[in-house]
Amino acid sequence: MMNLDFGFYSWDVITSFVLKGFYFSVFLTAVATIGGIFFGTLLALMRLSGKKWLDVPAAIYVNGMRSIPLVMVILGFFLLVPFVIGRPIGAEYSAVITFIAFEAAYFSEIMRAGIQSIPRGQVFAGQAVGMTYGQNMKLVILPQAFRNMLPVLLTQTIILFQDTSLVYAIGAYDLLKGFETAGKNFGRPVESYLLAAVIYFIICYSLSYVVKRIHKKIAIIR
Repeated sequence: MMNLDFGFYSWDVITSFVLKGFYFSVFLTAVATIGGIFFGTLLALMRLSGKKWLDVPAAIYVNGMRSIPLVMVILGFFLLVPFVIGRPIGAEYSAVITFIAFEAAYFSEIMRAGIQSIPRGQVFAGQAVGMTYGQNMKLVILPQAFRNMLPVLLTQTIILFQDTSLVYAIGAYDLLKGFETAGKNFGRPVESYLLAAVIYFIICYSLSYVVKRIHKKIAIIR
């Protein structure tokens, strides 16, 4: 502790090096969450459709993605796709695509569990009044499933924010990269990583507290 330079912890370090990475991490989290929920819901509906030509491909994709570490997906896409298309892909662009593709598999299982948690009686009631499968899902099942799964979806989003630090492997300028750059420029890597840990903890703990409050509110409504 005596060797730490507490003068490193200044607002100038945050504004000059960290904010840019923070903005990208938040952007990546938001885009991957929205895209992951959208495509994850489609995958969940495919798996619950009862049709093998939809269920089997979706199951292979979901189980395959969930069996591969995210960092390997990021590196694989970033390094191999340029050979296929014949030109390099930017690190940020690669991160967005791989995060959406990867998170869709996880959000798919969350949404599938949420849909299956809705009593079958409500499905039959929708069919009894003449609703099609699409109308039943859109108007009856999915709204309830989203509400039931909201705490889990938000928890997965927090995990997603933590995982954005993995784009460091392909050189994308995220929050962790900002701290690492500041530490190199000032010759204070230990201080920079300590500050990064504190910032990640504050953000994720605060978001977890919000999720707990939402979970309690939903439980009261039920």
